[in-house]
Parts: sequence; structure tokens; C-alpha cells
Amino acid sequence: MTHDISGRFLEVAPDVQSALARGEAVVALESTIITHGMPHPQNVATAREVETVVRGNGAMPATIAIIEGRIKVGLSDAELDWLGTASDVMKLSRADLPYAVATRRHGATTVAATMICAHLAGIRVFATGGIGGVHQGVEATMDISADLDELARTPVAVVCAGAKAILDLPRTLEYLETRGVPVVGYGTDRFPAFWSRTSDLPVPLRLDTPEAIADLIRTKETLGLTGGVLIANPVPQVDEISADEMTAFIDAAVTEAKARGVAGKAVTPFLLSYLFEKTGGRSLATNIALVKNNAALAARLAAALARTGI
Repeated sequence: MTHDISGRFLEVAPDVQSALARGEAVVALESTIITHGMPHPQNVATAREVETVVRGNGAMPATIAIIEGRIKVGLSDAELDWLGTASDVMKLSRADLPYAVATRRHGATTVAATMICAHLAGIRVFATGGIGGVHQGVEATMDISADLDELARTPVAVVCAGAKAILDLPRTLEYLETRGVPVVGYGTDRFPAFWSRTSDLPVPLRLDTPEAIADLIRTKETLGLTGGVLIANPVPQVDEISADEMTAFIDAAVTEAKARGVAGKAVTPFLLSYLFEKTGGRSLATNIALVKNNAALAARLAAALARTGI
């Protein structure tokens, strides 16, 4: 599949392509954190810092975005600078990706789209902040992130800090179990809640080393089981906002959203903006810290997979 679209839609940066050809560790990184996650120039600085963390832990970073309909796997310095201030950049999931490519649009990749593009390029590990999930009030809205189904179908390991606590975490875990996605707590028995190290939910599986996770991934592939693996990596303790504190902020944010009539796709951006304001910027600082922490683990996992040559 990669060969069929290479040259038409897919453009892998030379350093990334060389690393893949040599069987070396490569980690995919999403681009929505640049275009939709934080203001300029903090967005570009953070993206570069995350790439540096990946390199420092033994892997090649490959930030993914769509530029003029081309799937770019690995961005140049000039492309990263441009993306940091670009306008009219779509936020892409599975449903939007072919449209952006066909119409030669610019797009930033969410978890689902990054997984798809990483797989097309032959990358097995992806570091993000937090996955999407089942939204509060799903029984009325049917709002379930495409990230969950992507995890069930695309064989890419995703390292995250759990799911944002604004989501319905019990239903998110239940949905992942139903779809057969292994959810691994890295060094923890409790499912992380993004800004907080723990929730009140047990994590389905626990492993304590990158090598053990790599063995799980290899075994899953050998058994012929499709889809990815979700690795839930708690934010460092020094950077977390406690679950009790975040619950109060989130409850207030949800109440305010309902009072203002915020609905649909506007809910999540509103809640995140509200939390940034009410936490005095701490929610964003924690977000940056956990992305770097996830990038470090993803690089070590990619290196463990590369050492086996499988």
C-alpha cells in the first residue's frame, strides 16, 4: 500500500525514510497541537522540544501534516515554522483525510489521522497527549471520537496520558474493550486522566518497561490480531493537577458550556479554553509536560521494537 501511494500522496522526509530503511526507531507525532492546541510561537517551540525529546531517547521524530494535499511524514524547519502561523488548516480525522488530500488542502492530523499516515509510512509507534473518547451525554449525542475505532483497526502503538477528564472515561474504556484494544498502564494500576496521574478506574493491563510493551506488540502481531495498542503513561507527578482539583474545574466548565448553549464540535475547544483560563495556564503547562513525557516513552518503545528487527 505504501508503494502504491508514494509519490502521489505520500512524502516521507529523507531522514525519516533513511531511518525506516535501516530498521531504526521512528516515532510519529501529530500536528493538531501546533495548529489547534496552543498559540504561536509556543506551538512551534513545543513541537521542536518534543522532537528533541524523541531524538534524545534514541528515535527519529516524524511530525505529520497535510500540506497542499500532500501527506508529509517528517516536517522541515521551514514547514514547521509555516504551519505554526498558517490559516485555513483543517483539523483532520479519518473522515476528512481523503478530502484534504483530494482537494489539495492543508490539514493537521488528529490521533486517528496520524495513525493512518504513520501506518502508510511504515511507522509503528506514535506519541500524543491524550486520545479522544466517548463524550459526556453520548446517549443523546452519539459523540464518540474516531480515535477509538482507529485504535481497533490500525496497527500503530499509541502512547498517551490517557484521555482528557472532560470525557466519559468509564465508557471510553468500555468501548476500547469491546473493540478489542489492549489498554496498558505504564507502571500504573489506575487509568491516567490526562492532567491527573490517576482516575478512579483500574487500567485493564499493566506493564512496567518498554521492552515488555514491545513484546506484547510483537505477540499481538504474531497472533494475527489487528489494530493497535494503547499505552497509558501518567503525567510526571511534579507536573500534574490533582484529580480532585481538576474535577471541580471541569464541572464548572461543563455547567458554563450548557448555560451558553455550546454544543457539538464546539464543546471541547470551549472546555479547554475555559480550563486554561480558570487554572491560570496550568492546564496547558501540564499538557506540554505530558506530551514530552509520552514522547520519551514512545522513543524508548520504538527503540525496543527496532532492536528485535521484527
